[in-house]
Amino acid sequence: MRGVRHYPGFGAAAAACLVLLYAPLIVVTAYSFNASTSITAWGGFSWRWYVDVFTGPEAGRFGLAARNSLIIASVAATLATLIATAAAVAMIRGGAFRGRTVTYALINLPLLVPEMVIAVASLIFFTLIGLPPGLLTILIAHVTFCIPFAYLPIAARLSGIEPGFEAAARDLYASRWQAFRLVLLPLLGPGIVSGFLLAFIISLDDFIITNFVKGAGMETLPTAIYGSVKQGIKPNIMAISTLMLLTSIAFVTLSYAVNRIGQKTR
Repeated sequence: MRGVRHYPGFGAAAAACLVLLYAPLIVVTAYSFNASTSITAWGGFSWRWYVDVFTGPEAGRFGLAARNSLIIASVAATLATLIATAAAVAMIRGGAFRGRTVTYALINLPLLVPEMVIAVASLIFFTLIGLPPGLLTILIAHVTFCIPFAYLPIAARLSGIEPGFEAAARDLYASRWQAFRLVLLPLLGPGIVSGFLLAFIISLDDFIITNFVKGAGMETLPTAIYGSVKQGIKPNIMAISTLMLLTSIAFVTLSYAVNRIGQKTR
């Protein structure tokens, strides 16, 4: 059976998709080093706008937004990872139970539903229960949205761990909690770390959900960038975007590396 790359036109279509996806990122990265104030005319190589990000007139605003983003992403990723770990253990080690299929569908529902729909639904829900928009509403929405991203690598790792390890621990008079804490949890570690990193970067980069539920006066880095862009695209925005892009690449690469290490030591 021939692979899809052997079909006529596949290579050209793949190349076109890659160009459409990554060419804008390359342009933004390149012009973040532009010495000129123009976003279209090249004026030479310079670190000017990266210095401006940390020392310029908008440094305070973006610094506060970055701190908010890091706090929200850290807390949301931690809670999402804890919930995803418990869910993975229940789904994979819990055996058959009524509603298992429905539960699995609910865990992965945020991956299937458009993010705009989740944002609108979250806003309506918080309004109905009388919860004012702010840090708490962002955290709740981010935890819900990040759970499936943490669940997938954890569940994949857990599926590859033989139940015999825990059975052996129980045969040696370990309690169920001891078997989990001393045997299963260390083996599950790479999947948990990978899931946390994915959830962290998803929360850090999120804009749509955050913009709907954040409320007035509360800014994260993506929403602060959006607010600045509405007044006109400036070179310092390109520098911030490049820094966020590099951060995302670093976290995704680290997550992949941790997952690979876990597979090799399985």
